[in-house]
Amino acid sequence: MFNDELMNNIRGSFELVEECPYQGKRIFFENAGGALTLKSVVDKSKEMAAIPDNQGRNNPAAHELQNIIDGAKENARAFFGAKDGVIFAGESGTELLFRIISTAIVATAKDCDVIGSTVEHPASRSAAIRWAGVIGANYISVPHNDENGNVTADDYSKYVTENTKVATILHTSPVTGVANDVKAIAASIRAVSPECFIIVDGIQQAAHGALDIDSYDIDGYVISPYKVFSRHGYGLGWVSPRLSVLPHNSLIGGPEDAWELGTRDTGSYATFSEVVNYFDWLGGHFSNSADLRERLVAAGKAVMQHEKDITDLMINGTGDVKGLKDYDNVTIIGGIDNPGRKGLVSFYVDGMDSVDVVSALSDRQIRVHVRKNDHYSGNVLIPLNQPSCIRVSMCHYNTAEEIITFLKAIKEIV
Repeated sequence: MFNDELMNNIRGSFELVEECPYQGKRIFFENAGGALTLKSVVDKSKEMAAIPDNQGRNNPAAHELQNIIDGAKENARAFFGAKDGVIFAGESGTELLFRIISTAIVATAKDCDVIGSTVEHPASRSAAIRWAGVIGANYISVPHNDENGNVTADDYSKYVTENTKVATILHTSPVTGVANDVKAIAASIRAVSPECFIIVDGIQQAAHGALDIDSYDIDGYVISPYKVFSRHGYGLGWVSPRLSVLPHNSLIGGPEDAWELGTRDTGSYATFSEVVNYFDWLGGHFSNSADLRERLVAAGKAVMQHEKDITDLMINGTGDVKGLKDYDNVTIIGGIDNPGRKGLVSFYVDGMDSVDVVSALSDRQIRVHVRKNDHYSGNVLIPLNQPSCIRVSMCHYNTAEEIITFLKAIKEIV
């Protein structure tokens, strides 16, 4: 875990770490719904909101706005780990997934196969099913492993054929908290269908460890910056060089690889640079490299280790403080010992409604969330015959002390 001095500095970088302006003092374990916001993002948002100018004009303000956008795209490139391809902002992560997936599918032949898995968030799954139907393609659904809460390369391999032209992959589930091996899954697809367009939903993953797009051999990756310490109102996407030039929604006569529609909000790019600056600062505590990418990777590794430590603490407990695994009536989705878990634990309690558990935790000033058997989480909960579960989602600014407080509250409730 991070030492006390670094943890204090980390927590000091964020707004509303310990208090909600509407509830008062609370512990924040609802990061999968939207992480805490960096103070620098709030300041930058206010600064950029005051500027009336737009990029694309011949005046000093417009030139500087373009510099900010260009610099942010380079920062995002380092964050993604992508040497080439196109990086662009859109309405939201979901909107970008729909746009990228629809572009890939429409460019393929009728009667081709589009493949995805049952563990996916409805953002990618809905887009793939809808647009496969539009062009008359076959949507192939890969069942995920209910016990582990993930899907593997072997699972995909059973369904991929030479006719598979578009594939979607979920990097990490916002319900199970378990990551899927994107690199291995992509390799299994390419082994059978080398030209398949592969698009990845990285929305839940982005806050929990360094990304490495160049190693994945994929064609699209999408994140939602509000889940990685920025603000609401935009998504960030990357597409490979070959996908970027497919026919897509764009202005006639514009650049072939232009994916942005209309005048962009410079503030969205500027605030993402603040996210990269933060990880750069954090990585500097674990790497002496002068290279930004290497410092970001170092930060990602440190984040993963800290989050593993506090997640293990939540599951296993310590000393006389019982962990979640120590209760006979508590079931942890994805299992007790799951190496793919990324800072999130979902569980349910036999004989108790998850809504009541969440409410009881709220009464004790602990913010968690209930996931119900609906269009967002039914894909995970229906096979488990569960109407709901309690999701506890953490980030690297959460402390061991907060975990202990949570476990003591659970002992009272359960």
